[in-house]
Amino acid sequence: MTRPRSPRTVLGICSFTHDSAAALIADGTLIGMAEEERLSDVKHTREYPAAAVRWLLGEAGLTVAAIDTVAYNFAGHRYLAGLAGTPGHLLNPATRSRAFPHAASFMVIHHRFRQRMARLESLFPNANVRCVPHHMAHGMYAFAASGFSDAAVLIIDSLGETCTTSIGIGHAQQDGQARYRILESISDPASLGYVYGAVTTHLGWRRGDEEGTVMALAATGDPARFRDLLARAIPLTSAGFALSPDLFPLRVLRHGWPRVTAAFTSATCPSRDPGDDVTQVHADLAAALQERTEQVMVHLARRTRTVTGARRLSVGGGVAMNCVGIGKIIEDGQWEQVYVPPAPGDSGTAIGAALVADAVASCELVRSCYLGPSYPDFIPAAVPAPGLSARRVDDPARFLAVQLAAGKIAGLFQGRLEAGPRALGNRSILASPIFADVTGRLNAAVKFREPFRPFAPVILAEHAADYFCIDQPSPFMSIAVPVTALAKSKVPAVVHANWTARVQILERDHNPFLADVLDHFAAMTGIPVLINTSLNVKGKPISGTPEMAIDCLATSGLDGLMLDGGWWVSK
Repeated sequence: MTRPRSPRTVLGICSFTHDSAAALIADGTLIGMAEEERLSDVKHTREYPAAAVRWLLGEAGLTVAAIDTVAYNFAGHRYLAGLAGTPGHLLNPATRSRAFPHAASFMVIHHRFRQRMARLESLFPNANVRCVPHHMAHGMYAFAASGFSDAAVLIIDSLGETCTTSIGIGHAQQDGQARYRILESISDPASLGYVYGAVTTHLGWRRGDEEGTVMALAATGDPARFRDLLARAIPLTSAGFALSPDLFPLRVLRHGWPRVTAAFTSATCPSRDPGDDVTQVHADLAAALQERTEQVMVHLARRTRTVTGARRLSVGGGVAMNCVGIGKIIEDGQWEQVYVPPAPGDSGTAIGAALVADAVASCELVRSCYLGPSYPDFIPAAVPAPGLSARRVDDPARFLAVQLAAGKIAGLFQGRLEAGPRALGNRSILASPIFADVTGRLNAAVKFREPFRPFAPVILAEHAADYFCIDQPSPFMSIAVPVTALAKSKVPAVVHANWTARVQILERDHNPFLADVLDHFAAMTGIPVLINTSLNVKGKPISGTPEMAIDCLATSGLDGLMLDGGWWVSK
């Protein structure tokens, strides 16, 4: 029997909610993927990814008329399933007051979904617009990017239609195609992402953006203070977990509805305004939240092992960015290897939706994180911005290593734009971990963020075991692991308060230029480790274009910026 040919062109779209992105498959091959914020300079933009789509079409030499299928990362009719629980919510005194607003909000989102589909149909009149269930898109991407032949997939996020957590199984066929199916799921209102976002807001940071700040703060707190409260708030069940509506009220998908109850506030602390001091009670609450999150993540991973029988695990969804929780899953010892894709949040579902819609697409290129635009022909002006100058240097890798060894903090802009929220070596800020004041300088003058925020190390694979306690790949700064005594003594700047580091272990062929910089730096200093953080300041997206990178240099405490072609821009 002849296998049906896939659509010639499939455009995957994540849009209209947050973290807009687009991915394009043409004749079974992934052309690329780009997150709109890194081209529009609007962080977490929810707008239609016009710049990303324009780049993808240009990269493939196609027009809008050539798109056969548009794969959207939500199946919006499934929002109506959120109405089914209304009778039960009305019967429960703890949820009764929100039962109708909860139901109404799901109906509103369904209506908006229909409007979004109409817009996509108008933008692509020749295409079939296909809706892909959100967790199916998450799971397909998480599996396809892993490179595993067979693996379990655990997706943990805030909400995808009505699903918040799913367990699936993936299988890669000999021709490179991926097959993925969901075996179990947990539905709203039980949502780990909802809880973490709610407490993030309560502690004075932005939900959907600054959960990592709360995770960092947790290392400075004592979880015992609120341990029993969080255990009561998020009880474990045989198949997963639940939420106590007495502490985390029923979700209403509209602004202005609090996500913690008065009882939660009374038992913990008043909500913190963003400008207020961070005190010990805030750190203790963060610590208890983080500890319970880790416990739930490990519990879900064990459930996944039981359900699937698989030996390798891929984790996706927004909660997969909790690198400490991922480290705990690895420490639990249930899995031969644990993988988190470079874009585990919603932007990655643009790729996943496209893969679901194109049944014979090859997954080989999905395994790269370098999927976006590059600018090899960009030549900066002699004076790129007031106070800056540009010149071309010989042996740019060695030149950059010399600057770093001298204590300078430098941006690196090279090659294709990465997918995902973490610095992966093409849009990075690099610094030496040797200098005692480097984290203070980075936080205060470069990134403009809280002083307790840690910075991640990057190290070549052949040196990793000397500094970090990990026996599996960690290419995307997705895993917080214990450090060795050597790391504590030689590179304390990359060691967090809980004696862990979110390490990026670099294989030479994945980023040859960064590998050369590390080699030169090690030859000069004896230390094969660099600080690697994303090329942006707080509140701004990662610099996806040369102009954004130059602006980042001009408006921050960066000392210089290395651009493609050996262009060094400095103050």
